[in-house]
Amino acid sequence: MSDPLPLSGRQPRAVRNALAVLEEVVAAGPGVSAKEISAALRIPQATTYRLLNMLVGEEYLVRLPDLKGFALGRRAARLALPVPVTVPTAARAVVGHLRGLVRWGVHLASYTSGQVALVDPDPDHPPSEEALLARYPQVSALGRLLLADQPDWRALVRELRTFTEHTVRSPAELSATLDAVAKDELARQCGELRADRGCIAVPVRAPGDGRLVAGLALAGPAHRVAEPNEELVELLREHAERLAPLLG
Repeated sequence: MSDPLPLSGRQPRAVRNALAVLEEVVAAGPGVSAKEISAALRIPQATTYRLLNMLVGEEYLVRLPDLKGFALGRRAARLALPVPVTVPTAARAVVGHLRGLVRWGVHLASYTSGQVALVDPDPDHPPSEEALLARYPQVSALGRLLLADQPDWRALVRELRTFTEHTVRSPAELSATLDAVAKDELARQCGELRADRGCIAVPVRAPGDGRLVAGLALAGPAHRVAEPNEELVELLREHAERLAPLLG
């Protein structure tokens, strides 16, 4: 990210155009092309390309992997104020029911703010610091569900920071991990944030359109998380299905 420059007499128009480009990407959705943006805003293509390159360089936009369009980047998410999520009583009851069936920590996270936000953490099994989960989504199962749902996970990952010897370190390794998460609709991490802890998570999707709205996770000892845990995973999925109409 470059240092901010003082505005010259001509730059206010450039700022307005850059904001208009951001608005158009939000309105059109991920994958909108430079030509489509130029046509919608009636801005010359050369100017549109310059603005897009600047916004990509500043991380407000990202180029999609196929290079056919653009999507909002990491810094764009910070322009909106987070809206507090109210968890319905019925949804809390579903989470509480699961807690009564297992000895693991059970956590519910919302993704409506574009990042991991714990909305019903287990009081008997305190989770990792929420700021860490939001800042480094790649090292939590809940965060990996969110990343796997993005057109390009790089838009939400600031850095591949190493927390333990088990932490995913390379972009290629993380991409492969997220591909598996997207395929299986199941995420797990074993000792990547804290060496002795791990978690398993499944998505909660809106019944109508399949949007990712929340994640339901079990947290426990890393060596237990590494096991198949087929019965626990099935319990997670069953309760996520019950949550879908309550949160979607």
